[in-house]
Amino acid sequence: MNTMRFALVPLLSLTALAQEPSQPSAPPGPAVRSMLLPTGVQAHRDLAYVENGHERQKLDLYLPEKTEGPLPVVIWIHGGGWSSGSKEQCPPLRQGYLAHGYAVASLGYRLSNHAIFPAQIEDCKAAIRWLRAHAKEYHLDGDRFGVWGSSAGGHLVALLGTSGDVKDFEVGANLDVSSRVQAVCDFYGPTDLGRFVTTPGFESHAIAGSPESRLLGGAVTEQKEQVAKANPITFVDKSDPPFLIVHGDKDVTVPINQSEMLFEALKKEGVSAHFHTIKGAGHGNGFAGKNIDDLVLGFFDARLKQKSAEIEAVTTASDSAPASGVGPQRLIANGAGRRIVPWETALARDDRNQDGKISKEEFKGPPQIFDRLDTNHDGFITKEEHEAPPAPVEPGIKPKPLEAPNPR
Repeated sequence: MNTMRFALVPLLSLTALAQEPSQPSAPPGPAVRSMLLPTGVQAHRDLAYVENGHERQKLDLYLPEKTEGPLPVVIWIHGGGWSSGSKEQCPPLRQGYLAHGYAVASLGYRLSNHAIFPAQIEDCKAAIRWLRAHAKEYHLDGDRFGVWGSSAGGHLVALLGTSGDVKDFEVGANLDVSSRVQAVCDFYGPTDLGRFVTTPGFESHAIAGSPESRLLGGAVTEQKEQVAKANPITFVDKSDPPFLIVHGDKDVTVPINQSEMLFEALKKEGVSAHFHTIKGAGHGNGFAGKNIDDLVLGFFDARLKQKSAEIEAVTTASDSAPASGVGPQRLIANGAGRRIVPWETALARDDRNQDGKISKEEFKGPPQIFDRLDTNHDGFITKEEHEAPPAPVEPGIKPKPLEAPNPR
């Protein structure tokens, strides 16, 4: 593992597919967004990469206030089951990538309730082309684009990496500009949705209402052509850029076999790839920590800052324990046991006014869950309440079922 030092804010907005609401959250207001902006950074927000397009077809671009020479770009693509999420949460920005010599972009894209696949990858490719077409204007190095995403965003960055020469996904303007990227960091992204929904323990994802089925426009098992088209493995060839794939082996939202299959396909074609497993980590929980931060930064530094002739094509694997200090994943009994997101993820998702606690108005989950977490009934959830052990259930009393915010 690369052990380069990297000081950063320990926050990754890595949200489980099933933990996001079915509708996109409203972006924070201008005052909050200004407060979130690190010092020394200039923001170009809501740049439309499709002229007169959908409201989601916009990106945010962050540059150092003093820019010298063309900068390599790290592009974040958010998760949320292809049905929610926002470009407002941008880990590379929060983690200080601009101070390490990068420009940072965060992409919005049409969600599955706006349009089914391949709209999402078409949007991502259109955004890449737009950035490359405007590289000179914003002091970007069009030959050094890296993409990073988690969960559904991990799927999209993997597909960007393997479909560089797939013309079917190239739609709209700037078609004379390439949508290829030079590095891919995939955090626990789905790949083969057919295998996904037949993996033991994940069969419920095959139903018509699952995020995967809504993405494809129908039950996964009935969409074989769409499954193949949405699978990054379908397009793997030796010309693909280097990959870093990271997955937790206790992920109950996306099975780890999705990353394993992608890694094996890349290795078979001789594509440079590193697969890192976090032992005991779930769907994003256990990822915030210096070892993973260094791994990701080291990957982008090696692939976007060194000359291509200096880069050795390798396929390697490694593993680590989950990051210490990450809040536990709480369980609330509802028959099957519903997983509650880690505190850091809950804050990134729900704490709109950035006061370190979550009000009832901010909370995006079902009211029953808020009432159980708000143990002192003051209208707010604090870290202590969120991470406290669940209250014991008296013998003979059956817990009241809870509604899932986004059924699988």
